[in-house]
Amino acid sequence: MARYRDSVCRFCRRETTKLFLKGDRCFSDKCSVERRNYPPGQHGQGRPKYTDYGIQLREKQKVRRIYGVLEKQFRKYVHLAEQKKGVTGENLLLLLESRLDNMVFRMGFAASRAEARQLVNHGHIQVNGRKVSIPSFLTKPGNAVEVREGSRSIAAIEESLKTVSRRGMPEWLEVDAENFKGVVKALPTREELPPTIKEQLIVEFYSK
Repeated sequence: MARYRDSVCRFCRRETTKLFLKGDRCFSDKCSVERRNYPPGQHGQGRPKYTDYGIQLREKQKVRRIYGVLEKQFRKYVHLAEQKKGVTGENLLLLLESRLDNMVFRMGFAASRAEARQLVNHGHIQVNGRKVSIPSFLTKPGNAVEVREGSRSIAAIEESLKTVSRRGMPEWLEVDAENFKGVVKALPTREELPPTIKEQLIVEFYSK
């Protein structure tokens, strides 16, 4: 799998918005978007004029980076969303939100989606009592997601649960922090997802 070894804060600056890729740092004065709210590079402080294609590309890149998905996999999600009934853009967001690594992050067991992905990869997470080590595993309403008993002493998990109130807990999840367990009550509605995401632009990008 491809690995990005540079600073992920460059992603936030490139999209000129917080993508919340580094946990608590994103809420502090150290956030790079707060300090330098312009794209990185020598031409970052210019005034670029984007075409319609450029606007669609930037939106696609933003969402892809928020959820930590590579291009090939992201394209697959778009294809699956098109095959489902309903609005393609909303279907796409629901697929991304259903990923196990995203659920681990939303439930507060990890400070970022990258950290959640690592927890899943290393076998620290169970779904309905069974270990699942695939970050892209799609959860469903009624699924119970929990930290394995032998992994509950990991400092990063304990620290994340203490600070989860800073980003808030979605109403469509039910979390028992004392037992390191959460339940997916339902999939979110569009109103419960970030309004800053313009999913229709992504659909238009791939429809060309």
